[in-house]
Amino acid sequence: MSAVGAGASPPPDLSALAWTILEDNDRGQYSVPTGGLYPFQWNWDSCLTALGQARRHEARAWTEIATLMEHQWPDGMVPHIIFHQQDDSYFPGPDVWGTGRPVATSGITQPPIAGFVMRRLFERARDQGLAQEHARALLPKVAAWHDWFYANRDPAGTGLVAIVHPWESGRDNSIDWDEALARVPDEGVAPYVRKDTSHVDHAQRPTKAEYDRYLWLVQHFRSLGWDNAKIHDASPFQVVDPGLNAILIRSADDLAWLAETLGEPALADRQKHHAEKGRAALESLWSEDHGQYVCFDRVSSAPVDSAAIGGILPIFAGIPDPARFSALVARLRLLLSRARFATASHDPADPRFDGLRYWRGPAWLIVNYLLVDGLLRAGEGDLARRIIDSSLALTKNGDLSEYYDPHTGQGLGGGHFSWTAAMVLEFLELQEG
Repeated sequence: MSAVGAGASPPPDLSALAWTILEDNDRGQYSVPTGGLYPFQWNWDSCLTALGQARRHEARAWTEIATLMEHQWPDGMVPHIIFHQQDDSYFPGPDVWGTGRPVATSGITQPPIAGFVMRRLFERARDQGLAQEHARALLPKVAAWHDWFYANRDPAGTGLVAIVHPWESGRDNSIDWDEALARVPDEGVAPYVRKDTSHVDHAQRPTKAEYDRYLWLVQHFRSLGWDNAKIHDASPFQVVDPGLNAILIRSADDLAWLAETLGEPALADRQKHHAEKGRAALESLWSEDHGQYVCFDRVSSAPVDSAAIGGILPIFAGIPDPARFSALVARLRLLLSRARFATASHDPADPRFDGLRYWRGPAWLIVNYLLVDGLLRAGEGDLARRIIDSSLALTKNGDLSEYYDPHTGQGLGGGHFSWTAAMVLEFLELQEG
């Protein structure tokens, strides 16, 4: 009898499967998250996918980020979608955005994880000459993106940036946004036909009511000529997300390290200033009731009563206060105890939790990776290994999906997914180490 039992299929080779997915989704100069559902280049998808690519093709990984940054706007913003070629399988396409860019892009951004990824690629580089060449070229562009965030999404200089559209957070339909999004009009939106629900069960996607408001915001910003100097104050949706701010703080830290390494002290000092001010300002988002950070609604001037995963992601940024870090670890342990698989994107004890619907409960390997990184840096190896093992358990049958039901482990959303494949390669190495 074989080790896997008579008649049983051997477990899939996850590493080989991950490489197949990365190669299938590679379009030469950029990658798509998955065919059909997401046929263009997405911002933080590309950056995280590059971590996987670099394990076999360092030059290709740097090209992924360079291609993204080639489409940076003159004011410093890096859009969340770049429409490199025509494809009608996705909505809203470039005609809806109407940004007028030489190569069509969306008009909003996404979590700025590029600085973190660049440092990781640089530190792991086998070809240091290649790494230095690319890092030097990208350094001022990513720094300008960080500067753009603080100039355009924090006009009052609080140290924390806001999102003006739920898609900017990367956690599109999180429960965190419900109250603020309800304030956005749902009338006057041009007729449209969604494409996402032709690829994925509608029960796993945002609702029509949410989509109406997403599109109202796009139309509103388009009417402002995509002028980022106006958009923040003109948006009825202005929410400070601790998750996005944590990613920005960490990326600023890592960009400062790169700048110092490459002999750019002035750039390094500015990025350190961003990170230090942001980390101190995060404390204004702490909720004793929830034992974690929460969002803040700038329009209503009130904290958001929602204990989502974004409020635990400051672990990734580094929490200098030991008591605060311990409280956040305790909160993460509680969250892990409430689901079979790590890590639910919303507290399963909340009646609004939905284990199937995108960011209202499902587990995402990219989130697990950011948590693991922060935990390992802080010496919480046992908890990190628990999340690593749980992440690989979700994919052991060869299902490398976009996200997963944290109770059943069912793969959800798009399949054959690039950043899931990249995270599997990261977790396999961490597990072996």
